[in-house]
Amino acid sequence: MKTLSVLCLLAEGFEEIEALTPVDLLRRAECEVVLAAISENHEVRGKHGIVVKADDTLSQISALHADGKTDFDMLLIPGGPAVSQLRRDGRAAQLAAAYAKAGVWVAAICAGPTVLLDAGLLKGRRFTAHFSVKEELPETLGGERVVVDGNLITSRGPGTALDFGLALVQALMGPQKREEIAASIMA
Repeated sequence: MKTLSVLCLLAEGFEEIEALTPVDLLRRAECEVVLAAISENHEVRGKHGIVVKADDTLSQISALHADGKTDFDMLLIPGGPAVSQLRRDGRAAQLAAAYAKAGVWVAAICAGPTVLLDAGLLKGRRFTAHFSVKEELPETLGGERVVVDGNLITSRGPGTALDFGLALVQALMGPQKREEIAASIMA
């Protein structure tokens, strides 16, 4: 059986709980998760000063092949102040659009759905995001903690990171694996 793989984009100021909680849960589920820095520096400082060593830089990863296909099964976009860098950089929106077109899961939390907006993926879709970006988004945000619409998964913010991570596990591996991982972390 093929090991499922996730590409997680990191930029300076990423919200640590929104990146690391889903990454932890996905790795517990035995998914390969590649942490990719959008800068050329492998060390990426989060919003709260936690420095994470990325596995590689986005420019060094074969994130998208010339034929529009990818080796990854999911793109993960954490939120926080880093989202403004992701949006300025443009590669995150390009990847999100290409991955969504290829039928690959695209997941974003907090302000991350604004990258999906830039990619043209939110029109006519159900989604949620952090209230701080409500004015930028085309429709009224729902109150759900996590929304799955087709191959898009969105979530509200730091307080929903655990639910978001478990939803990612379920999307890739099914409800039984989600329950297994949830049970393994509950005391």
